[in-house]
Amino acid sequence: MEPFVKEPTVDTPEVHLDALTGTFLLARMSLPEDAVEFYSPVLAWFADYCKAPNPKTVLEMKLEYFNTASSKQLIQILLLLQSIKDKSDITINWYYKEIDEDMQGLGEEYSQIINLPFNLIPVAKLEK
Repeated sequence: MEPFVKEPTVDTPEVHLDALTGTFLLARMSLPEDAVEFYSPVLAWFADYCKAPNPKTVLEMKLEYFNTASSKQLIQILLLLQSIKDKSDITINWYYKEIDEDMQGLGEEYSQIINLPFNLIPVAKLEK
């Protein structure tokens, strides 16, 4: 599988998906005008990955902010990963700024909704 890479814009996140390493990154802001259109190829890539996942899968979530429409798409990604938890050792690393209680709360909420190991990681500054 070819890596999937999207560089960030003001409104869309940085996306790095590498099936070879089983490491995935979503970072920065996610405020696309049409979240379904933006995330459609991302979800399709994840669906293909789930057909033959690596023994170990790590999703690095380093989002500073995302809107409600993006949230629905992020849940879909997490549900796809949850569907392969018997085939792959999956870890979600949810990074949030130490002072951002909203993003911390969302990470906690997602960790309760999705049956996958979540690491909530406070940082002074979100970096790639």
